[in-house]
Amino acid sequence: MNAEIIAVGSELLLGQIANTNAQFLSKNLAELGVNVFYHTVVGDNPHRLKEAMKIAEERSDLLIFTGGLGPTKDDLTKETIANHLGKELVFDQKALFSIQQYFERTNRDMTENNKKQALVLEGSQVLANDHGMAPGMFLSRNKNHYMLLPGPPKEMQPMFLLYGHPALQAKLTNKEVILSRVLRFFGIGESLLETKIEDLIDEQTNPTIAPLAGDGEVTLRITCKHHSLTAAETLIKETEKKIFERVGTYFYGYDDTTLVKELTKKLQEKGLTIAAAESLTGGMFQQEITSITGAGKIFHGGIVCYTNDVKQHILHVKESTINQDGVVSEKCAKELAENVAKLLNSSIGISFTGVAGPEELEGKPVGTVHIGIAREGKPTEVETLLLAGSREANRKRTVNYGHYFLLKALEE
Repeated sequence: MNAEIIAVGSELLLGQIANTNAQFLSKNLAELGVNVFYHTVVGDNPHRLKEAMKIAEERSDLLIFTGGLGPTKDDLTKETIANHLGKELVFDQKALFSIQQYFERTNRDMTENNKKQALVLEGSQVLANDHGMAPGMFLSRNKNHYMLLPGPPKEMQPMFLLYGHPALQAKLTNKEVILSRVLRFFGIGESLLETKIEDLIDEQTNPTIAPLAGDGEVTLRITCKHHSLTAAETLIKETEKKIFERVGTYFYGYDDTTLVKELTKKLQEKGLTIAAAESLTGGMFQQEITSITGAGKIFHGGIVCYTNDVKQHILHVKESTINQDGVVSEKCAKELAENVAKLLNSSIGISFTGVAGPEELEGKPVGTVHIGIAREGKPTEVETLLLAGSREANRKRTVNYGHYFLLKALEE
C-alpha cells in the first residue's frame, strides 16, 4: 500500500506551525509496511483541496488527511471530501453525546456550530476522539482508502494509534514491515563517509542505505522491508556490521540520540562527575549538559572564564602561561581543565578556549580551538581544532567536539 499524507490548514503554509503530524504518521505507517511517497500541504480552500485529492488518488492507495475537522467555517475537510466522493454527512450520535457531555462538565454553553464536529461521512468507520471533540473517519471507495484525522497532535496521535492503526492493518493484504535504524557519526564529513561506503550504497537493494547530513554530524539510515521482523533486524545488523568495518571509529549512537545524551549516559554508567571551564563557548557546554534529565548526578558546575583576569585569579592559570603561550593555547587549555576539576571536586575537568571570531586573537586565526580534558589517573589531553564558519557555528561545533572527544576517551 502506498500512502499520501495531506495536511490541511493555511497556518501550515504560513509557517505559523510545523507539520509534525506528517512526521509521526510516516514513522508509524512505515512500521505497518505502508510506503509514504508524498507529503502534501493545502490551505483552507475547498477547490485546492479537491485538486490535491484528485492528484493523490491517481498516485496513492491511501489518502490520510489531518486537520480541518473543527467547528469553524474554515474547517472544510470533511465537507469537501464528502462532496468529492458523493457522500452525505450524518451525525454520529456517540460523538454528539460526547461533545454535549463535555460542555455540561465544563459548565459552558454549547454553540450550534460545535454540533458540526459530530458530522461524519456516511458509511465510514468512525474513529473515536478520546482527547477532543471531532471524531476521525476511515472509508474505502474503489481502489482508494481515505482516513480523516484531527489536526491537533494531542488528538491525532492517540486516535491513530488506538483506532487508525488497527483499521489499516485489517486492510493490508501484504503484511510486510518496514524497519529503519539510524546510525549517527561525528568527526567525519558527509562526502568522506559516503566515499568510504560508496560500494555499499551502489550495491544496495534491501536493506537500503541513505546518507543524511545533520547539524555538524552525519547520519546513515538503514531501511529494510520484510515479512518477518526478525529477518529484517538480521539484515539491518549485517549491513550495519559492514558499515562499522569502514567508519565505526566515528560512530556514537543510534536513532534519536545526541552527543550530549550519550555523554551523560556514559558518565552515569561509570559513576564519574564533570566540571567545565569555558572561554569562547561562554557556558554553552554547561547549558547543554544541564538540559539532560539526571545531569545533577554527574555535573558539579562550571566557570565561564571569558577574561584573562578570571582565568588567572579564579581558575589559577599561571601568569607565565598567559604571557608566554597566550590564552589561546594548549597549555592554557590544559591548566583550565585540571584546575576546574580540582576547584569543583570533579573526576573530570573539560575546558574550551579559542577564537570564535570574527577577528583574530593573539595572532591566532579565527576557528582556532583548544579543548582540554583532565581525568583522574590519566594524562591530561588537549585536542586542537581549526574550524571554519560563523562565530556562532564555531561555538556550537566546539561544544559538540567537546562531547565527542570526551565520549571517545571514556569508551577506551
